[in-house]
Amino acid sequence: QASGVTVSDEVIKVFNDMKVRKSSTSDEVKKRKKAVLFCLSDDKKKIVVEEGNQILVGDIGDTVDDPYACFVKLLPLNDCRYGLYDATYETKESKKEDLVFIFWYIDRNKTLRHCTTFYLKSNAIMRLFSGIKHEWQVNGLDDIQDRSTLAEKLGGNVVVSLEGRPL
Repeated sequence: QASGVTVSDEVIKVFNDMKVRKSSTSDEVKKRKKAVLFCLSDDKKKIVVEEGNQILVGDIGDTVDDPYACFVKLLPLNDCRYGLYDATYETKESKKEDLVFIFWYIDRNKTLRHCTTFYLKSNAIMRLFSGIKHEWQVNGLDDIQDRSTLAEKLGGNVVVSLEGRPL
């Protein structure tokens, strides 16, 4: 607990499910989350999974053509969020998957106070997300729309494709 904020058990379960890539049946793989957003509960005391704002691995190629672009569209333009994105990318040597913790810190005049509080509470979630290699604070669409910005976070100029799309 930090700043009086707790993290829901569901958030911890989602993180652990995304972090551990155990052998699974194809049906289990399809149900695994590719991306998910977290927000503060209505009473601002708990970090919770935001209902309806997720992408499942099974959605890709079915209802989702480009998971990265779809994830960007999930981000609200007038509020802050935490996100986990399971990035699939290739370097010149190999194909990789890494979880990226994204702190969507949209700075608008009407939400500045709320987002500052949100930012201060991010320690509560980060302490529980051990093993995350990549953290990314994003301050607006200009920072995240171009997939090469995420590729830079993942490995700099050695990344040649993200989500099967060349950079």
